[in-house]
Amino acid sequence: MNSVRTVRRLFLHPLWLYLALPGYVGWRLLSAMSLGSMVITAGIVLLVAICLFIPFSMRARTMLDRKLADRVSWVGLTAMGFLSSLFVLTLLREFVLAGTHLFMSGEQAQFWVAPSAQATLLLTFLMTVIGLFVARRKPDIVEVRIPVTGLPRALHGFSIAQISDVHVGPTIKRGFVEGIVRRVNGLNADLIAVTGDLVDGSVQQLSVHTAPLAGLAARHGAFFVTGNHEYYSGERAWTEEIRRLGMQVLKNEHVVLKHDGATLVIAGVTDYNAHRFDPAQRSDPAAALFGAPGDAGAKILLAHQPSSASAAAQAGFDVQISGHTHGGQFWPWNLFVHFFQPFTSGLHRLKNLWIYVSRGTGYWGPPNRFGVPSEITRIRLVPAAP
Repeated sequence: MNSVRTVRRLFLHPLWLYLALPGYVGWRLLSAMSLGSMVITAGIVLLVAICLFIPFSMRARTMLDRKLADRVSWVGLTAMGFLSSLFVLTLLREFVLAGTHLFMSGEQAQFWVAPSAQATLLLTFLMTVIGLFVARRKPDIVEVRIPVTGLPRALHGFSIAQISDVHVGPTIKRGFVEGIVRRVNGLNADLIAVTGDLVDGSVQQLSVHTAPLAGLAARHGAFFVTGNHEYYSGERAWTEEIRRLGMQVLKNEHVVLKHDGATLVIAGVTDYNAHRFDPAQRSDPAAALFGAPGDAGAKILLAHQPSSASAAAQAGFDVQISGHTHGGQFWPWNLFVHFFQPFTSGLHRLKNLWIYVSRGTGYWGPPNRFGVPSEITRIRLVPAAP
C-alpha cells in the first residue's frame, strides 16, 4: 500500500506538470511544421532543458562569481518570459484551429495548421523582444490628479512623485537606478514616495546599486514603506540601509508636514503580509493614523499593496498610494491580475478613499513589459468639485 502511494505521489508531482508544458508546446508547434521526428525530439528536449534551467537561474544570486550570476539570471529570466508567452499563444492557437474546423472544410482547416504554428513562434519572439525593449527603456511619466474634499488652498497642486516596485536585483542595476533618480528629481515634486519592493537581494549584494537613491531630492523629503520583497531580502538590514540613504521609513506611523501654512499627514504601513515574517509588523492603517491632527488638510497613506484599501478607508484616509501589482507586467497576465487584487492599476475610489496603484517603475522576473509599460507617477492634489 505504501509503495502504491509513493508511486502515485511520484507521478502526480508538480515537476511532471511543469516539464509536460514545454513538451506539449513543442509537440503541438514543431510537429505541425513537418520538421521530422529527430528535429521535433531535439526541440522538445531543448524546451525541457530551458525549463530546468529557469529555477537554477532564479537562484543565481547565491553564486560567488557575480558577473556569471548576472548572465545566468538574464538568460533564465528572459527564457521564463519567452516560454510564458509561448504557452499562452499555443493555447490561443488551439482555439483558432478549433474555429477553423467548425467553419471550414477539412482541407481548408488543415491549410492553417503549419502557418499558425509558424506565426505562434514568430509572435512569441516579437513579444519577447518588444517587451524587453519597453522594460529597459526610461519609465513613462504618468500625471495623476486626485480630488480631495475640503483641500486647503495652500495644498492645491501639492505634488508627490511616486516610484514603486523597482526590484533592483539580478537584471536591474545601478545605471537603471541612476536614470530613475534623474527623472524623479526633474519633476520637482514636493514629496517623494517609494512604495515598496525596491530590492530583490541582500544589502551586501545590492547596496552599490541602490546607492544613487541617496540623491533623491524633494522639498519635504522622500518616504519609504516596505513591500513583500523587502521581507524576502532581509527587511531589517534594508530598513537600516534605506534610512542611511536619507529616506524616512514609515512603519504603521505618520508624520505631520507643514506646507505654506497648511497641515498634511503622510502615513505609511508595513506590507500587507508583513505579519507572516514578523508578527510585530502586522500592517495597521488605523495605527498609522493614530494621534494625527483631525483638521489636517489631507491624510495620505503609503501602502505597498492595494489590499490595504479597505482598512485605510475605514481609518479615515483621503488617499492611498500603492504598487505591488505591476499592472500585470506583460500581456496576457494583465488580464488576470484583477482576480487576485482589488485594484490593479490607475485611480480608483472606495467609499471616501481614493486609491492610486502604480504599474511599477521596474519589473520582477522576466525583463518583459509587453503592453504594460513601467511608470514614474506625479500625483497632484486638487480640490474636489462641489
